[in-house]
Amino acid sequence: MTIGFVPGTSSAIASTATRTLEPAEWADVGVPLLASPRDVVKDLHARHLPAPSTVVVAVYDPDGRIRASASFTGRSGVVDGWERRNALLSHLRRVIPHDLRLRKPVRTAVLMVCRDGAPGWTPEDGAWMWGLRDACTLHGLRCGSYVTLTGDGWHVIGENRAGRTPNAASWSRAGTDPPPAVANGTPQTLRRASLH
Repeated sequence: MTIGFVPGTSSAIASTATRTLEPAEWADVGVPLLASPRDVVKDLHARHLPAPSTVVVAVYDPDGRIRASASFTGRSGVVDGWERRNALLSHLRRVIPHDLRLRKPVRTAVLMVCRDGAPGWTPEDGAWMWGLRDACTLHGLRCGSYVTLTGDGWHVIGENRAGRTPNAASWSRAGTDPPPAVANGTPQTLRRASLH
C-alpha cells in the first residue's frame, strides 16, 4: 500500500473551467432587458468614471431607480468565476443589505466592466458573468445585464445593443485622473456616494 498525495484529477480542473458562462449560456439565465441601456451606462459612468480594469456593480429597485453602486479594481487574467463572485459579494455587502428574506428577488444587479481589448465576449467576461449570476443568488438579487466598456464603446453582452460613448477612455476626457484607490481597492470618492 502506498501513502502519499493524490495528483490533481481532470475533474478538479474541469470544475474550475465550468465556473464561466458562454454568451449562449448567458441567454438561458433569463436576464431582464435594460429599458434604456444607454442611460444606465451613462449614469454609471458619470458616477464612477471607470478606467480600464475598473468594475462597477449597481443595484436597481423594481422601478428602475438605482439604489446602490460600488466600483473596484478587478485583477486581470482571472477566468474563474469563483474569484469574481467573491469580489462582487464583498462589494455588494458593503453597499446594500441582502434580500434573502424575500420569497423571490425584486432588486436587480447590473455589472459593468471597463477593460482594454475588443468589445466581444472573452473568457474573463465569462468568469464575470458566472460570478454575477452566483453573487446575485447568494445576495437575494435578480441577475441583471453584463456590460463591457472598451475603447470602442459599450456593449451589453447577450443583447444586440451597443454604443460608442461613453467608452474606456472617457474618464480621461473628463479632465480628471481616475479615482484614487484606498487600501481595500474601493475608490475613495465612491465610498461616499455608494448609497443613492
